[in-house]
Amino acid sequence: MKPGMPNMQSMMKQVQQMQERMEKVNAELEQKTVTSEAGGGMVKVTVNGRQQLVAIQLEKEVINPDDKEMLEDLVVAAVNKALDESNKMAQEEMNKVTSGMLPKIPGLNLPGF
Repeated sequence: MKPGMPNMQSMMKQVQQMQERMEKVNAELEQKTVTSEAGGGMVKVTVNGRQQLVAIQLEKEVINPDDKEMLEDLVVAAVNKALDESNKMAQEEMNKVTSGMLPKIPGLNLPGF
């Protein structure tokens, strides 16, 4: 082996440790949540760090059978905002695990994100 070349066994051990930390972060992200709202708080949605919708709260004033399109639009807006915030949170958590371990490649997203 040439001087200064990394030991393959050492690199494999580092990769395995990183994978274990990523699995742990994934499990933790399932427990972390973000809540976003639309319509001045009339619609609130909660999404976990795995981009799963876990709750929707609707104020009764926003429930109008004659204007269901407005409610649908508010729910879509709140869900999209929450998913965006959840994705950012997940990326930040994964970056903590992978910083310094992987080369920075623009546009590279880790599996599941």
